[in-house]
Amino acid sequence: MARRRTTPLLNNVTDEGTIHIPLDRNRILETALQLLDEIGLKELSMRKIADKLQVKTASLYYHVKDKEELMQLLSDRISREMVWPDKSLSWQEQIYQWAGEFRKVLLSHRDAVELFHQTIAMGYERLTQIEKLYHLLVSAGFSDPHVPWIASMLKNYVQGFAAEEAQLQIIARNRHSTFEELGEQYDQFYRQLPEERFPNMIRLASHTTKSDWEKEFHFGLSVLIDGFSAILLRGNKET
Repeated sequence: MARRRTTPLLNNVTDEGTIHIPLDRNRILETALQLLDEIGLKELSMRKIADKLQVKTASLYYHVKDKEELMQLLSDRISREMVWPDKSLSWQEQIYQWAGEFRKVLLSHRDAVELFHQTIAMGYERLTQIEKLYHLLVSAGFSDPHVPWIASMLKNYVQGFAAEEAQLQIIARNRHSTFEELGEQYDQFYRQLPEERFPNMIRLASHTTKSDWEKEFHFGLSVLIDGFSAILLRGNKET
């Protein structure tokens, strides 16, 4: 009786004819990022990632220890999307570009601001961005004690601004409104307040509710940069 001829499985094709894609950390992260954009940070879980990948939840823990590590890795993955400014520009212009790029990256993924708030920079991608910002500030002439302070102020400004934008986007989406329609609703609300108690809120309502986001963002940065420039002019002396 002749033996049945057998051939080895090639290219990760199983004997049922389906293609098996090996599970690795990068695949888990890309799936987690996709889910983050779909359902948000609060609903994101290892179980939902495993379901999306069609694997058992336990198999994820071989590559990612827990959700806390997953969040660290996700913030690092998002940091990879940062495009660094042109080094031939002045340090001031580089900061403007860096801040605009950081803001864009934060707003490109759902709950990215919250993710960065809840995690500490520990991955190489996120640490590399900090290292580059430190190098920029050192090259500009700031003293060592001031460099991390200034970097932190810039980070907090951008994250805070992006957080407000993201929050208003959520409110507008929940009300099935646009930014402009939401601003008009708040403008009408402010104008109905008692004038004797809220004269300035009523007078400034249109500036509060119909702000030009780009101009406001640039204005805040210019205030910070002007202050940093003043520090250099007085020789990095602490006050």
